[in-house]
Amino acid sequence: MSDTVDAQASLDVITIGRASVDLYGQQIGSRLEDITSFAKSVGGCPANIAVGTARLGLRSALLTRVGGEQMGRFIREQLVREGVCDAALKTDPERLTALVLLSVEEEGVSPMIFVRTDCADMALEPEDVNEAFVASARAVVVTGTHFSRPNTAAAQRKAMRIMKEKGGKVVFDIDYRPNLWGLAGHAEGFGRYVKSDRVSAEMKAVLPDCDLIVGTEEEVLIASGESELLQALKTIRTLSTATIVLKRGAMGCIVYDGPIPDDLEDGVVGQGFAIEVYNVLGAGDAFMSGFLRGWLGGESLTTSATWANACGAFAVSRLLCAPEYPTFEELRYFLEHGSSHRALRKDEALNHIHWATTRRHDIPSMMTFACDHRMQLEAAAEKAGADFSRIKEFKVLAVKAAAHVAAGRPGYGMLLDEKYGREAMFEFARHPFTWLGRPVELPGSRPLRFEFSQDIGSQLIDWPIDHCIKCLCFYHPDDPAPLKQEQQQKLRALFDAARKVGRELLVEIIAGKDGRLDDTTVSRALEELYALGIKPDWWKLEPQASSVAWANIEAAIRKNDPYCRGVVLLGLEAPQDELEAAFAATAGVGIVKGFAVGRTLFASAAEQWFAGKSSDEEAVADMAERFEKLTRAWLAVRGREAA
Repeated sequence: MSDTVDAQASLDVITIGRASVDLYGQQIGSRLEDITSFAKSVGGCPANIAVGTARLGLRSALLTRVGGEQMGRFIREQLVREGVCDAALKTDPERLTALVLLSVEEEGVSPMIFVRTDCADMALEPEDVNEAFVASARAVVVTGTHFSRPNTAAAQRKAMRIMKEKGGKVVFDIDYRPNLWGLAGHAEGFGRYVKSDRVSAEMKAVLPDCDLIVGTEEEVLIASGESELLQALKTIRTLSTATIVLKRGAMGCIVYDGPIPDDLEDGVVGQGFAIEVYNVLGAGDAFMSGFLRGWLGGESLTTSATWANACGAFAVSRLLCAPEYPTFEELRYFLEHGSSHRALRKDEALNHIHWATTRRHDIPSMMTFACDHRMQLEAAAEKAGADFSRIKEFKVLAVKAAAHVAAGRPGYGMLLDEKYGREAMFEFARHPFTWLGRPVELPGSRPLRFEFSQDIGSQLIDWPIDHCIKCLCFYHPDDPAPLKQEQQQKLRALFDAARKVGRELLVEIIAGKDGRLDDTTVSRALEELYALGIKPDWWKLEPQASSVAWANIEAAIRKNDPYCRGVVLLGLEAPQDELEAAFAATAGVGIVKGFAVGRTLFASAAEQWFAGKSSDEEAVADMAERFEKLTRAWLAVRGREAA
């Protein structure tokens, strides 16, 4: 094992146990046998809880093993993106990462197959548990499945001992999966209960050292060895003084913090939420995340239960596990405003908060070399008598120029197109850029048309997850009503498709070519699009003539979408000095985050290169020099240096 542990970590909670890649069937209401495509996400009870608690603001870590292959790296990378500490996540070069295949066949029924033969997480050993690391946390969560084997049980018991000795909290998520204890066949992954004296004996031995015990009715039965719920809870109470949380699915939960009453309803309950059940898998892990956020945060048991119920409601109303769990901002909004939708996945306000607060990367600044031009480069090639196929080669040179300037630093990006830029995208992927945008509009179209097919959603599904959709629309708020309506409908369809396939969206609005550009023109255009529910991640806008215009634009964005990443300036082939003046005009405009400039950077190089008057190296050098000069001008205006 080459992984190192930072013994100085300061954490709220460490979760221990299963870490898998979940492959969710995307055809809802279908047998697993008939599924044709899958969505991939992090899974496994402890991994889900680590993500869920991190999203709610706790400092979490996952202690387990993953394979030394693509799926193991996927889990690690996703955890890091979510803010989960991976210092205790060991890479096992001898074993594969566990997989789970599943489908949503009907409400509450999700057949699944656990692919866990000699998997990495079940090879966890006591020596993987670093004493200083565990002691740096306030609580540790142990889980049921990892008491099913001697090595994993010993690892969890070691972590429990360390936590108890330092005065921290031990949380037990019973997490009972009969087939992971060898009590059911491979096809019975969805099975929740098989009585077993062996399992009960293992779990009863854990209970005395716990401060919080969480389980469903079936899990409480297996942990106690009893056959009736009331007696099961009383048996657990004889073994443990822990707070007991009884999960009851759609009925929420009941919390027992003292003697078990004869009337089981006589416990602590939180607010319940009437939600349509879409997929029950992972709901308990979301529930645990919400409860821990309250319990470790010093909230009352009632509040903790309410937060747990709400987080569970989010999970059952959406398809995936960890990726669908709420952030704390999303949770607070829901608790304050509620939802008019029983199916929370259909609530646009919640979905937008979820989307915006779980974006893959933070991009505070963006300096973009735009080389997504088609018509302009076709014209340059035609003028020089060059074949259009050479445009592809030129775009690769543009990527090399941009990469030379970026030099691996954050905040640099490119715009590249599908028509001529495929090879350039492959070159782009070889460099550590921050951002890539890809246009979908038919160049010059007004009204807006998409370039290859008007069925835009079918195109986007093939894109890499971190490629951003860019769409240019020649839109003026004083356009004739029929034209505006047609363009608005096209942009709304694109926005819907972007959210459906999980890709970010940049909308470029150029108003000045088709009407008067005054202090309110662009802000009015944005207001009209926002009124339709279109909330792109980025706006790309032309330079404005006054600070008043920029103030109006910023006010429109802040009012309608405080989660917007920001505005990037477009160039319109302006000379360098004009662009620098446009940059300076935005110095006090916080919503402007960067620029996306193209022809100013590549027009001269393209003319010379297509005509055979410059070499590849000379074209790269020319474009790099111009891009470097422009980025320096931008950074100077913003009072920064490139990182």
